[in-house]
Amino acid sequence: MSSVVALDRLLDARRIWRGQAVASPKATQPTGHAMLDALLPAGGWPDSALSEILFAAPGIGELRLLWPTLARLTRAGERVVLVAPPHRPCPQAWLAAGVDLRHLVIVQAKDRDALWSAEQCLRSGSCAAVLCWPRQADDRALRRLQIAAETGQTLAFAYRPLREAENPSPAALRLTLEAQPVQLRVIKCRGGLAPARSLPASAWQ
Repeated sequence: MSSVVALDRLLDARRIWRGQAVASPKATQPTGHAMLDALLPAGGWPDSALSEILFAAPGIGELRLLWPTLARLTRAGERVVLVAPPHRPCPQAWLAAGVDLRHLVIVQAKDRDALWSAEQCLRSGSCAAVLCWPRQADDRALRRLQIAAETGQTLAFAYRPLREAENPSPAALRLTLEAQPVQLRVIKCRGGLAPARSLPASAWQ
């Protein structure tokens, strides 16, 4: 009959290896929204990684979510690239958000060419952030974007329909923007469990 030994005795005798807790590295790219930063384990956008923004409908605040970050980067002289945006950006709105348009580049491309263009911009290391709107992106395509972001040490953002939240993704961070009511949820994040609570629209609009 086997004997039962208390766990604390085994630990004290160093018979069991106990790993040390490792703190998640703090992000160097704050979102510009205090409530969202507080919700994310690293306190901001994951560095050199792909973040997915899954939104219910255009105009729900998906661009406002990134404007503080893009404004900060472009004011510092960093290049921001938009790959195949579904609508022509309104210069007045972007200027009002503080984005320096001199450092904003728009790449027009379609379907697979858009994914290829986004990947090349990410890999180049010459961009601070790359935004894309892939219409058809499977796990393999998203993984390529994630690897490209790591290689180029660039922030990558992919805007996709909310229905894609049901599918797995290699992205380091996944956010959903729901419409009724308008709210933000973190459904996947690097460095910890996704928080249960959501954020109201006032947190980023």
